[in-house]
Amino acid sequence: MGADRQTVGYSNAGTTMGSFITDPDGLERIRSLIVDDIRTVVDNAGAQGAVVAMSGGIDSTVTAALAVEALGSDRVLGLGLPCHKAEHTGVSEARTIAEGLGIEFTEIQLRPLLEAFDETVVSALEADTEAENGERPHERNYAVGNVIARLRMCCAYYTANREQRLVLGTANRSEWLLGYFTKYGDGAADTYPLGDLYKTEVRALATRIGVPRRIVSKEPTAGFWADQTDAGELGAPYAVIDPLLQRLVDDGDSIRDAAAAVGIDRETAHSLAWLCAETQHKRAMPPTPGIGDRDDSAGRYSSH
Repeated sequence: MGADRQTVGYSNAGTTMGSFITDPDGLERIRSLIVDDIRTVVDNAGAQGAVVAMSGGIDSTVTAALAVEALGSDRVLGLGLPCHKAEHTGVSEARTIAEGLGIEFTEIQLRPLLEAFDETVVSALEADTEAENGERPHERNYAVGNVIARLRMCCAYYTANREQRLVLGTANRSEWLLGYFTKYGDGAADTYPLGDLYKTEVRALATRIGVPRRIVSKEPTAGFWADQTDAGELGAPYAVIDPLLQRLVDDGDSIRDAAAAVGIDRETAHSLAWLCAETQHKRAMPPTPGIGDRDDSAGRYSSH
């Protein structure tokens, strides 16, 4: 089971070009749109409910809260999927949030799975690269981080398959446009309720719906290693990234004009624009050779 659409559009939410949806009326409109969309997608798929992988961060908390509003607490399942010791605080926070929402919450330790992967796959493929890994630790961190993200999605989809649920992704528009997610990891889901909202708007919506301030104010991180942050990896905080992306992608400005409008150096702007362009493959279906007229629309068969 699955959904045709990955994100909900907000064309009627009252936003204007060059601005974010942060005013109370606009936030209430997109809240209603997202809630209606979750309910429609789940019902159209004939699913019994939804699964949300919860990290204790703002995106998964907002996604879970809106899912409860759409479906009811009895139809939403939260999963806590820690792998490293540093993640246990976040999972504990996620459990507290789940209890407050009245949803079922299951915690699964992924460390044994990662160790088994290390012993079988990594040992077979990287027998002679131990010294190389020591010289380039972040490459190893990225590779392991991607494995963990994919293990999490395996757990989410196993649960969804067994319980006839849909997997709700938690990515926002800022992450999506920069490719700041793992392909077939957190980049795999049946629908992305926050997928059209920039991080700036997610924070505003979180505050509007009553997400605790301690979660809203957390430093965003993918948790690939200790002290890793989104701003450190991307080269700028979301307060800079969001207005730049909005001008580049939504308004069609040049890098030069967008950088000047946001007030950042052109090198940073070029780096972020490059990320957006180079990660396009992560946002698209895998291509086919294009034989004859057999395009991807043929897969959208309808019995009606």
